[in-house]
Amino acid sequence: MGMTLTEKILAAHTGGGSVRPGDLIEARVDFCFANDITAPLAIREFEKVGVATVFDRERVAMVPDHYAPNKDIASAEQCKVMREFVRRHDLPYYYEVGRAGIAHVLLAEEGLVLPGEVFVGADSHTCNHGALGAFSTGVGSSDLAAVMATGRLWFRVPETLRFVFKGKPAAWVTGKDLVLQIIGDIGVDGARYCAMEFSGDALAHLTMDERFSITNMAVEAGGKNGIMEPDDVVLDWVRPRAKRPFEAVYADRGAEYTKVFEYETSGMEPVVSAPSSPGNVVPVREAAGVPVDQVFIGTCTNGRLEDLRVAARFLEGRKVHPRTRMLIIPATPNIYRQALEEGLIRIFIDAGAAVSASTCGPCIGGHMGVLAAGEVCVSTSSRNFVGRMGHRESKAYLSGPAVAAASAVLGRLAHPDEVLGRTGVGVGA
Repeated sequence: MGMTLTEKILAAHTGGGSVRPGDLIEARVDFCFANDITAPLAIREFEKVGVATVFDRERVAMVPDHYAPNKDIASAEQCKVMREFVRRHDLPYYYEVGRAGIAHVLLAEEGLVLPGEVFVGADSHTCNHGALGAFSTGVGSSDLAAVMATGRLWFRVPETLRFVFKGKPAAWVTGKDLVLQIIGDIGVDGARYCAMEFSGDALAHLTMDERFSITNMAVEAGGKNGIMEPDDVVLDWVRPRAKRPFEAVYADRGAEYTKVFEYETSGMEPVVSAPSSPGNVVPVREAAGVPVDQVFIGTCTNGRLEDLRVAARFLEGRKVHPRTRMLIIPATPNIYRQALEEGLIRIFIDAGAAVSASTCGPCIGGHMGVLAAGEVCVSTSSRNFVGRMGHRESKAYLSGPAVAAASAVLGRLAHPDEVLGRTGVGVGA
């Protein structure tokens, strides 16, 4: 009986043999990380263990990204705890403000997460890295402390749901739309503790940036992890970045899936998640017209270079609507630099958008874009729970970058066609 991609990776990290859904295993972990919210808790628990240092200095990263640059004294103290731990243990993969970016984008960009590996992070969107063909999942701070001390962690082997994308995605339909459609169909707990494996010929039409958007949001359907087999697009992206050797893993031909879902992408259209759940998915055309106070393009879900390029297509030669403010946050300093070199930052500023240093900030209602009572935001982030981005009486619509940028120009929730017409075919168009 064959194993799925997730099962094969986990089996290889338990010493070989095979694993089946429901098995309780202890697996070797290749890399782990924490951020400025979760690291202090993990450090406290790690120090209770009494070991001299982390299991491997080359396989632990610390990234201050949520409330950094620090928004207040409390967040400054959090970052100080992380910084002092890094210095005590001489950890090489610490990214200080100015060099840090949003961890889920930064660590992949840095070549620290690789195909076939087991990667854990004290952050729920660690599932982002499954686009590389890695088993990648979020864990609690105490679990991360155990990993830092031992290099191992226990898991229950998840069942696997397979999502097959067919055809060539329709105009303006991106990876973000594909994953939102799935969440709308199966619900926010439809993949609870399951591996979500994404496949199909439509993936060949998606860039790495779009693929990351899909696996990034697996957790919004309750998934344990999201994952894709590493094709040539993935391997060509990874090889020049990889910090260590790796071996790609692929599912067995006879792999068994709990359920298979199929999507014909050529007939799909852009969608949004309306307030206040990622699962409240409707076509953009049905939601269009809602007045918008703020538009936010950024986060680990859609703060990548191609997202910024899409936004620039809508903003070049245009202005952000007078009643609307727009925030654009490149996910890493490298993405910021590339956007600067391509002239995208000038386009944003000329249009009246605010551009910030890399941070999670507005996504968690932390800083750099908190919403007031009654305000409406169109956001390229991953969550729109009540109070997620600010006041409990504010509202957030989740979208891809094209819908967000079109909405900024028109001052209301808008379909991209309303600004550019039917000229879009994915974010790389």
